[in-house]
Amino acid sequence: MTEPQLIVEMDQYLKSGIHIGTKFKTKYMENFIYKIKPDGLVVMNLQKIDERLRVAADFISRFAPSEIVVISKRENGWKPLKLFSKITGINVMPGRYTPGTMTNLTLKEFSEFKLLVVVDAWLDKNAVHDAKKSGMVIVGLCDTNNQSNDLDLIIPCNNKGRKALGLVFWILANEYMHKRGMPSSQQIEHTIDDFSED
Repeated sequence: MTEPQLIVEMDQYLKSGIHIGTKFKTKYMENFIYKIKPDGLVVMNLQKIDERLRVAADFISRFAPSEIVVISKRENGWKPLKLFSKITGINVMPGRYTPGTMTNLTLKEFSEFKLLVVVDAWLDKNAVHDAKKSGMVIVGLCDTNNQSNDLDLIIPCNNKGRKALGLVFWILANEYMHKRGMPSSQQIEHTIDDFSED
Protein backbone atom coordinates (compact mmCIF):
# COMPACT_ATOMS: atom_id res chain seq x y z
CA MET A 1 0.00 0.00 0.00
CA THR A 2 1.36 3.42 -0.91
CA GLU A 3 1.21 6.53 1.23
CA PRO A 4 -1.54 8.95 0.14
CA GLN A 5 -0.31 11.91 -1.90
CA LEU A 6 0.21 15.05 0.20
CA ILE A 7 -1.20 18.40 -0.94
CA VAL A 8 2.35 19.80 -1.02
CA GLU A 9 5.73 18.06 -0.79
CA MET A 10 6.74 16.87 2.68
CA ASP A 11 9.79 19.12 2.43
CA GLN A 12 7.54 22.17 1.93
CA TYR A 13 5.57 21.30 5.06
CA LEU A 14 8.78 20.83 7.07
CA LYS A 15 10.36 24.11 5.85
CA SER A 16 7.27 26.09 6.88
CA GLY A 17 7.27 24.68 10.43
CA ILE A 18 3.54 23.97 10.11
CA HIS A 19 3.95 20.96 12.42
CA ILE A 20 5.88 22.71 15.22
CA GLY A 21 3.63 23.28 18.21
CA THR A 22 4.24 24.86 21.60
CA LYS A 23 5.52 23.42 24.88
CA PHE A 24 1.93 23.08 26.03
CA LYS A 25 -0.74 20.66 24.86
CA THR A 26 -4.42 20.43 25.60
CA LYS A 27 -6.59 17.33 25.62
CA TYR A 28 -8.35 18.71 22.53
CA MET A 29 -5.17 18.44 20.48
CA GLU A 30 -3.88 15.04 21.70
CA ASN A 31 -5.08 13.20 18.56
CA PHE A 32 -2.91 15.40 16.36
CA ILE A 33 0.36 15.03 18.29
CA TYR A 34 3.20 13.03 16.78
CA LYS A 35 5.79 13.36 19.55
CA ILE A 36 7.19 15.55 22.29
CA LYS A 37 10.84 16.54 21.89
CA PRO A 38 13.29 16.25 24.82
CA ASP A 39 13.10 20.04 25.27
CA GLY A 40 9.31 19.74 25.74
CA LEU A 41 8.32 21.14 22.33
CA VAL A 42 5.26 19.35 20.95
CA VAL A 43 5.35 18.22 17.30
CA MET A 44 2.16 17.58 15.35
CA ASN A 45 1.54 14.74 12.89
CA LEU A 46 2.05 16.04 9.33
CA GLN A 47 -0.18 13.36 7.83
CA LYS A 48 -3.06 14.49 10.06
CA ILE A 49 -2.42 18.16 9.25
CA ASP A 50 -2.59 17.32 5.54
CA GLU A 51 -5.80 15.29 6.04
CA ARG A 52 -7.47 18.14 7.92
CA LEU A 53 -6.42 20.72 5.33
CA ARG A 54 -8.13 18.55 2.70
CA VAL A 55 -11.28 18.21 4.81
CA ALA A 56 -11.30 21.95 5.55
CA ALA A 57 -10.82 22.87 1.88
CA ASP A 58 -13.70 20.56 0.87
CA PHE A 59 -15.89 22.01 3.58
CA ILE A 60 -15.08 25.68 2.96
CA SER A 61 -15.63 25.25 -0.78
CA ARG A 62 -19.32 24.50 -0.12
CA PHE A 63 -19.78 28.19 0.72
CA ALA A 64 -19.76 31.16 -1.66
CA PRO A 65 -17.07 33.81 -1.00
CA SER A 66 -19.70 36.28 0.27
CA GLU A 67 -20.82 33.75 2.92
CA ILE A 68 -17.35 33.36 4.50
CA VAL A 69 -15.26 35.57 6.77
CA VAL A 70 -11.71 34.85 7.95
CA ILE A 71 -10.43 36.65 11.06
CA SER A 72 -6.94 37.04 12.51
CA LYS A 73 -5.99 39.23 15.43
CA ARG A 74 -2.47 37.76 15.18
CA GLU A 75 -0.30 40.04 13.02
CA ASN A 76 1.47 37.13 11.27
CA GLY A 77 -1.91 36.26 9.76
CA TRP A 78 -2.64 39.66 8.20
CA LYS A 79 -0.60 39.35 4.99
CA PRO A 80 -1.81 35.81 4.16
CA LEU A 81 -5.42 36.84 4.84
CA LYS A 82 -5.25 39.87 2.54
CA LEU A 83 -3.79 37.85 -0.34
CA PHE A 84 -6.25 35.00 0.34
CA SER A 85 -9.09 37.52 0.02
CA LYS A 86 -7.65 39.05 -3.16
CA ILE A 87 -7.45 35.64 -4.84
CA THR A 88 -10.72 34.08 -3.64
CA GLY A 89 -12.99 37.08 -2.97
CA ILE A 90 -13.58 35.79 0.57
CA ASN A 91 -14.10 38.44 3.28
CA VAL A 92 -11.30 38.92 5.80
CA MET A 93 -10.85 40.94 8.97
CA PRO A 94 -7.16 41.29 9.83
CA GLY A 95 -6.55 43.02 13.15
CA ARG A 96 -8.87 43.63 16.05
CA TYR A 97 -12.40 42.26 15.72
CA THR A 98 -15.11 44.60 17.03
CA PRO A 99 -17.44 42.58 19.27
CA GLY A 100 -20.98 42.57 17.89
CA THR A 101 -19.92 42.90 14.23
CA MET A 102 -21.81 39.68 13.41
CA THR A 103 -24.62 40.02 15.96
CA ASN A 104 -25.48 43.70 16.57
CA LEU A 105 -27.68 45.09 13.80
CA THR A 106 -27.14 48.65 15.03
CA LEU A 107 -23.39 48.62 14.35
CA LYS A 108 -22.45 50.27 11.06
CA GLU A 109 -19.94 47.47 10.39
CA PHE A 110 -22.59 44.75 10.98
CA SER A 111 -22.14 41.86 8.53
CA GLU A 112 -23.84 38.50 8.11
CA PHE A 113 -21.94 35.36 7.17
CA LYS A 114 -22.53 31.60 7.29
CA LEU A 115 -18.95 30.44 7.94
CA LEU A 116 -16.22 31.85 10.18
CA VAL A 117 -12.57 30.80 9.94
CA VAL A 118 -10.31 31.98 12.78
CA VAL A 119 -6.52 31.87 12.92
CA ASP A 120 -6.52 31.39 16.70
CA ALA A 121 -9.65 30.43 18.64
CA TRP A 122 -8.23 32.03 21.80
CA LEU A 123 -7.08 35.37 20.37
CA ASP A 124 -10.15 35.55 18.14
CA LYS A 125 -12.53 34.44 20.92
CA ASN A 126 -14.85 37.46 20.55
CA ALA A 127 -15.50 36.53 16.92
CA VAL A 128 -16.01 32.87 17.90
CA HIS A 129 -18.49 33.93 20.59
CA ASP A 130 -20.47 36.11 18.16
CA ALA A 131 -20.43 33.43 15.45
CA LYS A 132 -21.77 30.85 17.87
CA LYS A 133 -24.56 33.21 18.95
CA SER A 134 -25.54 33.82 15.34
CA GLY A 135 -25.51 30.10 14.43
CA MET A 136 -22.52 30.25 12.10
CA VAL A 137 -20.28 27.28 11.35
CA ILE A 138 -16.80 27.81 12.83
CA VAL A 139 -13.46 26.49 11.55
CA GLY A 140 -10.36 27.17 13.64
CA LEU A 141 -6.63 26.84 13.11
CA CYS A 142 -5.42 25.24 16.35
CA ASP A 143 -1.94 24.90 17.79
CA THR A 144 -1.13 22.32 20.46
CA ASN A 145 -2.10 24.74 23.25
CA ASN A 146 -5.56 25.58 21.85
CA GLN A 147 -8.94 24.46 23.10
CA SER A 148 -11.55 23.55 20.54
CA ASN A 149 -14.70 24.56 22.43
CA ASP A 150 -17.29 25.98 20.02
CA LEU A 151 -15.33 24.97 16.90
CA ASP A 152 -17.03 22.75 14.32
CA LEU A 153 -13.79 21.85 12.53
CA ILE A 154 -10.16 22.03 13.66
CA ILE A 155 -7.18 22.52 11.35
CA PRO A 156 -4.19 21.44 13.49
CA CYS A 157 -1.16 23.58 12.70
CA ASN A 158 1.36 26.10 13.94
CA ASN A 159 -0.98 29.11 13.99
CA LYS A 160 1.72 31.54 15.13
CA GLY A 161 4.50 31.27 12.54
CA ARG A 162 4.54 33.52 9.47
CA LYS A 163 5.62 30.75 7.08
CA ALA A 164 3.21 28.21 8.52
CA LEU A 165 0.25 30.60 8.18
CA GLY A 166 1.39 31.56 4.68
CA LEU A 167 1.41 27.90 3.65
CA VAL A 168 -2.02 27.20 5.21
CA PHE A 169 -3.66 30.08 3.35
CA TRP A 170 -1.83 29.35 0.10
CA ILE A 171 -3.18 25.77 0.25
CA LEU A 172 -6.70 26.90 1.17
CA ALA A 173 -6.73 29.54 -1.60
CA ASN A 174 -5.61 27.07 -4.27
CA GLU A 175 -7.92 24.29 -3.10
CA TYR A 176 -10.88 26.67 -2.81
CA MET A 177 -10.34 28.04 -6.33
CA HIS A 178 -9.99 24.51 -7.74
CA LYS A 179 -13.01 23.04 -5.94
CA ARG A 180 -15.26 26.00 -6.81
CA GLY A 181 -14.20 25.82 -10.47
CA MET A 182 -12.98 29.41 -10.34
CA PRO A 183 -10.49 30.84 -12.85
CA SER A 184 -7.04 29.60 -11.94
CA SER A 185 -4.93 32.35 -13.54
CA GLN A 186 -4.56 34.17 -10.20
CA GLN A 187 -3.50 30.96 -8.45
CA ILE A 188 -0.57 30.43 -10.77
CA GLU A 189 0.91 33.90 -10.31
CA HIS A 190 1.08 33.67 -6.49
CA THR A 191 3.66 31.47 -4.77
CA ILE A 192 3.76 30.20 -1.20
CA ASP A 193 6.41 32.85 -0.50
CA ASP A 194 4.01 35.59 -1.62
CA PHE A 195 1.80 34.60 1.31
CA SER A 196 4.56 34.67 3.92
CA GLU A 197 7.58 36.75 2.92
CA ASP A 198 7.90 40.44 3.75
